[in-house]
Amino acid sequence: MSLCFSSNLFTLHSPKCHSYKSRFSSQFINQIQVNSFSCSLSSFPLCLSKPLKFSRQRTTPITASAETTTVEKDQSLFRNKNPEDINVLVVGSTGYIGKFVVKEFVNRGFNVIAVARERSGIRGKNSKEETLNELQGANVCFSDVTDLESLEKSVKGLDVSIDVVVSCLASRTGGIKDSWKIDYEATKNSLVAGKNFGAKHFVLLSAICVQKPLLEFQRAKLKFEAELMKEAEEDDGLTYSIVRPTAFFKSLGGQVELVKDGKPYVMFGDGKLCACKPISEEDLASFIADCVLSEDKINQVLPIGGPGKALTPLEQGEMLFRLLGREPKFLKVPIGIMDFAIGLLDFLVKIFPSLEDAAEFGKIGRYYAAESMLLLDPETGDYSAEKTPSYGSDTLEEFFERVLREGMAGQELGEQAGIF
Repeated sequence: MSLCFSSNLFTLHSPKCHSYKSRFSSQFINQIQVNSFSCSLSSFPLCLSKPLKFSRQRTTPITASAETTTVEKDQSLFRNKNPEDINVLVVGSTGYIGKFVVKEFVNRGFNVIAVARERSGIRGKNSKEETLNELQGANVCFSDVTDLESLEKSVKGLDVSIDVVVSCLASRTGGIKDSWKIDYEATKNSLVAGKNFGAKHFVLLSAICVQKPLLEFQRAKLKFEAELMKEAEEDDGLTYSIVRPTAFFKSLGGQVELVKDGKPYVMFGDGKLCACKPISEEDLASFIADCVLSEDKINQVLPIGGPGKALTPLEQGEMLFRLLGREPKFLKVPIGIMDFAIGLLDFLVKIFPSLEDAAEFGKIGRYYAAESMLLLDPETGDYSAEKTPSYGSDTLEEFFERVLREGMAGQELGEQAGIF
């Protein structure tokens, strides 16, 4: 059974789809650091809520589903409304970026419907109460985005129309089946359900790495992007904004505490194999919120990075040692080590098909160890820091300073960047 709650009912005090994909290389780095250190190298939805402040537009059934509805065409005029009259459905609301996105929309005064599982977080560790506490200010709707019928029942139970859908969905692991289930199918369910209840704009959090698709999750994301664009072409009332961010701060913070403890900063090759213009979670959430009302972001693919110059792993390490007031100590690992591991896994998959995800994880780690998270210049075929747009004011140096003081609590690498 799907349940919908308003977090306002409770007095509990409670926010580059990149970080989980960097898990393989980060764990690999951590192992190298530890080893080298020790070796001296160093049913119908029930809605419990006080009357919602949603803008209500009564709907009528359509033939697509017994549980779906249709709305007036002029609803596309939502951009003429005040934020408090605009209903925004956020899926992936308890994921790493999703929490910041919900908070940003709430702070801007939008009516936010945050879709979450009944048990959210890593391995479902968060209860409903914890989720409500985490998403304060939003009306939290407990449902399952992988089940279209369940999602539509949940939205129908709200008895309101939807103006905008914002998808922060990303597969929890990057595995092959998981990628297609979440990055494609669940995201498509969100589009279908949103349209059936009136949505006229769809904001998609994608990733800049889809420019060079060598991995399964990238192919899944691109397939949905293409279908979203086609849908907008065929439906004059539907618009979209596809946001492709570079690396998140947390995906670059995995070595901070290790280096603080005296271990070397590990990088692949000469430390110049990949570069990025990292963007903070708050700045990215702000950019995503801009996409709702900014007409220059309509029907656009929007690569976006943070402020300042692009940084290589070498430069990130040098920055970290400078903040610590120490002489740099690097451990350079040949990229061929990862190539060997991937080749071995590919061989084993032929014998043991169940290892296909392990092989995919290896390829993900290899990708992020070698490819820049920058705009790929179509004219030259090279990554271009100059052509990668910048946004916001938060810097990686400020993030490193904070982690050195406070640790990585709440910034853990791994599954929390997943579907919710």
